Amino acid sequence: MTMAAPAGIDAPILVTGATGKQGGVTARFLLARGRQVRALVRDVTAPAATALAAAGARLVRGDFDDPASLPPALDGVAAVFGVPPVAYGPAGPETELEIARGRTLIDAAAKAGIAQVVYSTVASTSGTSSMSEGKALIEEYLRDHVASPTVLRPVRFMTNYLAAAGVAGIDGISPDGVHRHLFSPHQPMQVIALEDIAEFAALAFADPARFAGRTLELAGDEPTPVQAAATIAEATGIPIRYEQLTDEETARLGPGIAETKKRWQAGHRWHADIEALRVIHPGLRTLADWLAESGAAALRAHLATT
Repeated sequence: MTMAAPAGIDAPILVTGATGKQGGVTARFLLARGRQVRALVRDVTAPAATALAAAGARLVRGDFDDPASLPPALDGVAAVFGVPPVAYGPAGPETELEIARGRTLIDAAAKAGIAQVVYSTVASTSGTSSMSEGKALIEEYLRDHVASPTVLRPVRFMTNYLAAAGVAGIDGISPDGVHRHLFSPHQPMQVIALEDIAEFAALAFADPARFAGRTLELAGDEPTPVQAAATIAEATGIPIRYEQLTDEETARLGPGIAETKKRWQAGHRWHADIEALRVIHPGLRTLADWLAESGAAALRAHLATT
């Protein structure tokens, strides 16, 4: 493969998944720090896309299912922030399609001569899981095809508390102040602020040599679910309590969720070294930090409308 001359520091960073959670926060974070951002979107007229454009990003249309759309988006960029192109079908995760999409992006970046790709996948646990199989294979492919790969593996997002409670009330907080999930009530559960994923990505883009070849498991705090509920209640002034889903409720959510609960109960959990991460990024947010910064206000607004 013939490598193109590396783009300079003033060249843009291509952010994929730019209208999603991680991509959107990362794009805005980079823009706020003076980096040019090229936002890969499927629909340049979508409200989330036009909001990014208003923030200063240049929109480019692209789709992992349309490989021909990627070279123009990658032309002249300095680096890529990639988010796993998750694929779901009626039977659950479509791992082969997810892998194909990830490889399409990596192949396009390599062909364009882009040396640095920061790819955000998912936190690992001991053992293997069908839910993370595709992401692990994409990570391996990335290391084999890109000169300076960095893998970020975030745990559960703090913003998940803002989600709609959904089927069986999993995730989010119900109108009556109940947060329900798979996790054991009194065992630590790691969480991460989206802003901190963006911070680590920005650190990698600012110092490619330091982060080349590194894989970082990302978390900022590890309260128990009961402690997290108490922290949220204190910050918002709204009574919040935690309830663990029963095995019967979990089974109704599908085999992937049931598998995750069994693995968690067996001790296969996230294992980010938060203190080591804080050495790299001293401003790493705890749950209380995130609530004070933006989360409490967002939760009060969310609960007022549910």
